[in-house]
Amino acid sequence: MKSAEIKQIPTNELTERLATEVANYEQLLLNHSISPIADPSKIKSARRDIARIKTELRQRELNK
Repeated sequence: MKSAEIKQIPTNELTERLATEVANYEQLLLNHSISPIADPSKIKSARRDIARIKTELRQRELNK
């Protein structure tokens, strides 16, 4: 998910997306700890998506 895409999403939907992404990330970590997943770069990608969403939410909070 690109930063430009995140900026177009409304705040309430963005908070829901954050919760979904965090749950997905935790599930990826759990699955990877049990048996290695085929593409471990998904973990890195999920972590960065979460960071992008949190950054955008914080920017919106500061700009109010």
